Amino acid sequence: MEVIEKVLPNGWKKFIVKNDFGISISALDYGGIITEINVPDRRGTVENVVLSYKNYEDYIEDPNYFGALIGRVAGRVDGSFFHLNGETYVLDSNDGDNSLHGGNQGFHKKIWNAAPFQMTGAAGVEFTVEIPDLEGGYPGSLSVKITYELTNQNQFSINYQAVSDQDTAVTLTNHSYFNLSGNVKRTVRDHKIKINSNHYVELDENLIPTGEIKSNESTPFDLNRESTLQTGIESSHQQIQLAGRGFDHYFIFNETEEENLSLKDEKSGRALRVHTNQPGMVLYTGNNLNSDHLLETGPAQKHSGLCLETQASPASLHHGGFPSVFLKANEPYEKKTTFTFATI
Repeated sequence: MEVIEKVLPNGWKKFIVKNDFGISISALDYGGIITEINVPDRRGTVENVVLSYKNYEDYIEDPNYFGALIGRVAGRVDGSFFHLNGETYVLDSNDGDNSLHGGNQGFHKKIWNAAPFQMTGAAGVEFTVEIPDLEGGYPGSLSVKITYELTNQNQFSINYQAVSDQDTAVTLTNHSYFNLSGNVKRTVRDHKIKINSNHYVELDENLIPTGEIKSNESTPFDLNRESTLQTGIESSHQQIQLAGRGFDHYFIFNETEEENLSLKDEKSGRALRVHTNQPGMVLYTGNNLNSDHLLETGPAQKHSGLCLETQASPASLHHGGFPSVFLKANEPYEKKTTFTFATI
């Protein structure tokens, strides 16, 4: 195990974490952005399985949030406001009338304090930042620590910790786009996915939750049995069409000791399993990606990658019955998502 630290020409720091079995993770102190997750295929060929820009400058104004840490609240907040303790808090509107992924100064824009670490069988980087009261419109000063850790069991874990001095709203995630083909050889349409979930959240035409939690049964959202993404993407289901011919939906996980989801690319033989203590996940299939976005491997295209955004639901700010993003003052926020890489 080792961690290599580099200073880029623009002053950002880049950290490369390697294990003893050919897997490496590269991340920036800017936005905590993951630029590479290099994983061997069934033949031992090591390639990058997340989307990354060819030019680092493209991360500064990135509509896709490639690889970034997302907060204070991941996802879209309807109308850019919420009520808490008798007060109305008005948020940054950066997605039409709505607030997306923490607003204009979200976690993806921060230069994080970054400290690499190594221990027996594991290594990584600890990112910390202090967020002032009312930044982006959210109440409370928020202390945040997020740890990226890679082990010799080929597991990559993201540990999210935060505490606020006031009641507030928090749900954190990472916005990496996975493509297990390696170096974006193909789209993710042929990837096979299984999600341990019986319910998804219905969206309106602005991709805002309607307040309805729907059963997956007999819909393209029933991914309890392994299914090829293309099957869902090509569906005529109204929810698939309004999201831009793909998924951009929150799945509520079933309560189980089993993995929350699995992903496979049969051509490369790469497989990914995800375990988390988050209550659900947004599956986004890169419906808005296009050739204007120049990746390290060339122009992007629709469905070049998919996001597995484990988090609670911002719909809880306006509707009952959703996994809540509210956090009490001085109550620790502690969430963890682990990605386990393997071959088939």
